[in-house]
Amino acid sequence: MTFDTVKEVILDCLKCNEADIVPEARLTADLGADSLDGVDLIMAMEDKFDMTFPEDAAVNMRTVGDIVAYIENAGK
Repeated sequence: MTFDTVKEVILDCLKCNEADIVPEARLTADLGADSLDGVDLIMAMEDKFDMTFPEDAAVNMRTVGDIVAYIENAGK
C-alpha cells in the first residue's frame, strides 16, 4: 500500500512520531519538516518509488496525502 511505504520513508527522514503521520498531516506545520528536510524527503521518495518528482509538483506537496496522491496518479 502506497501510504504505508510513504509513512516508512517519512519516519526515516523526519524522525517524527509515527502516530502523527496521517494523510492530512502537513509536512512543515505538523511533522516539523524544514526546506532541507523537504528536499531529502523528495529524494528518498524518488529512490523508494523509482520515479522523478518534477519541481513544480514537489513544491505543491504540502501534506502526506499530497505525496501519496501524486505517487498513485503518476502512472496514469
